[in-house]
Amino acid sequence: METSQPGPSHPPSLRALLAAALAGVALSAGIFFASTHWRPKPTELERQVHELSTELKQLQQEQQMPTTVLNRYRNSICYIFGVYRVSMPHNETKPALRARVAGTGFVVAEGLLATNRHVAEPWFGDPEAEELIRDGGTPQLEKLLAFFPNMAQPVQLSPVVVSPVHDLAVVRLAEGESAKLEPLPLADQIEAPGGLVAVVGYPMGVAGMVAKSPSPVYERLAFRRDDAGAASELAALSLIRPSATYGHLGDVVGSKLVYDAPTAHGGSGGPVFDLHGQVIGVNTAYMDGFTGGTLGISVGALKPLVAVARQHEGN
Repeated sequence: METSQPGPSHPPSLRALLAAALAGVALSAGIFFASTHWRPKPTELERQVHELSTELKQLQQEQQMPTTVLNRYRNSICYIFGVYRVSMPHNETKPALRARVAGTGFVVAEGLLATNRHVAEPWFGDPEAEELIRDGGTPQLEKLLAFFPNMAQPVQLSPVVVSPVHDLAVVRLAEGESAKLEPLPLADQIEAPGGLVAVVGYPMGVAGMVAKSPSPVYERLAFRRDDAGAASELAALSLIRPSATYGHLGDVVGSKLVYDAPTAHGGSGGPVFDLHGQVIGVNTAYMDGFTGGTLGISVGALKPLVAVARQHEGN
């Protein structure tokens, strides 16, 4: 019986060897990629796209910030109207002084508002009033009222504590009127100059609110000289509405903030917000003729005053 003999063996072709080698490399690379979650290094174009996307997101956040803080905290930011006098009981040669004050305040704790000292004690910084006081005059508040959005009636205010150093004060709301008012968040630190800020308040006071009211209301109140009466009518019509302006923080010098967000008489005492929607200061003054010269007092000077006021409230 014949048996078959194996044929002569042929060496594998170069093509076969190359195919086997590539298959091995691909298998090894697949195992390596799967085990290390390898990601290709981003190209220069991809890096630029990522940077532009980040900048665009930040720009959108900056543009939305004033609207966001105004919509969220509007109801906790009030218009303040007051009347004060300096009487001269022992000096008949000098007439007594009687004047009005307008400003802004905001809720910092239950039952407590922050504002400027020259709003809570309007004779502070008033040269005429201070001269009378030096001559023996007695300053006194006749009324200090807070008008809040969504409140039809004003709330009585009374000073709790004023700063002996800064133009800051904390005042008390009448009992039972603050439970539904959200305190504004106070920042732990102030970022470097250059960042966006928003100032919320009542620039031009009643005149500013009347100016932006519907035509029938404007025509009725535009030439009315009774600010308290006009404010009460605006409150009854739900037209107590703060305004927001924004700009950039120009400098921080000690407890003083400098920024270019516009303001006007009546905006004193309003909150100054940073990009994150936290209060970094209290709006205080502006320098005529210099758009970048709006001044505020740092939240670092406000917090100790709030702590003292809360202790007074607890006693």
